[in-house]
Amino acid sequence: MKIQILGTGCPKCKKLAELAEQAAGELGLAYELEKVTEVPKIIAFGVVTTPGLAVDGKVLAAGNVPPYEKVKELLASAAG
Repeated sequence: MKIQILGTGCPKCKKLAELAEQAAGELGLAYELEKVTEVPKIIAFGVVTTPGLAVDGKVLAAGNVPPYEKVKELLASAAG
């Protein structure tokens, strides 16, 4: 699974990346973390407010940093 963090590298984007890695590790997921920092690429996802969380190209959250449990829930659902 490819976890994508959509954002320019602000503190909120970094926090979301940390939460996603922690949750994926706790869930035992095999994943690759990609940080999408270029604004045109972020917009191509349909995200206009960062940070965003996507898995395999599908946006799961955008505009804020969800609580850890929500991030974990989103990743578990995406993993099937």
